[in-house]
Amino acid sequence: MLLQDKVAVVYGAGGSIGGAVARAFAREGARVHLAGRTRATLDKVADDIRAAGGTAETAVVDALDERAVDDFTGSVAARAGRIDVSFNAISVQDVQRPLAEISVEDFLRPIQVAARTQFLTIRAAVRHMTGSGVVLLFGGGGPQTQPGLGGFKVSLDTMEGIRRQWACEAGRQGVRVVTLITGGVPESIPDSYAGKDELEAELRGPTLLGRLATLADVGEVAAFVASDRARTMTSATVNVSCGAIVDH
Repeated sequence: MLLQDKVAVVYGAGGSIGGAVARAFAREGARVHLAGRTRATLDKVADDIRAAGGTAETAVVDALDERAVDDFTGSVAARAGRIDVSFNAISVQDVQRPLAEISVEDFLRPIQVAARTQFLTIRAAVRHMTGSGVVLLFGGGGPQTQPGLGGFKVSLDTMEGIRRQWACEAGRQGVRVVTLITGGVPESIPDSYAGKDELEAELRGPTLLGRLATLADVGEVAAFVASDRARTMTSATVNVSCGAIVDH
């Protein structure tokens, strides 16, 4: 298995993306530590992993809280001996409206949330990675954008800057830092969203393959990138957008 006996922490593990990646990590042999703010959703993912024969533990952690993040990673490392993989898939709490119509607070919120949570979770993990380790971010966007996104696209670009800087500094201790980017994952859109079918069609339109990534696709790619088979890959984006996002 790709991640046999690896110790992985997943933030936002109760969500669709985080849960998919956590399940994939566990299928590939990782001991997965699930973090998030809602116990019930974390327990659901943990139950699924255990039912499939995997190993999972849960912890309620606010990734905006410096002490909570440091205490969580310290506890994992104390019990497991190290941290091998860290993945952050938390929501950035964006408000999407044209820039001329949005408040300063709503514009800055996703940027601040992305910057703070990524910095805190990466720093905490890297402190417990010695000689090797992998940090995965989710949601870089490439050069393209579109009107009406508020601060959302800027928050994704902020994450890319964070990825580059951490890759530069943490690479000295053997830590790789990689971003997974998609053009949207329809399964992550709540069924209650009134325009789900229209949005899915809009997202599929610019793809080169005529389809979009599934949650399973994201999980499988994340597991590969986190594995030693991708040991030469760092300070990079892995594009699973089916060609919707053009490399630059």
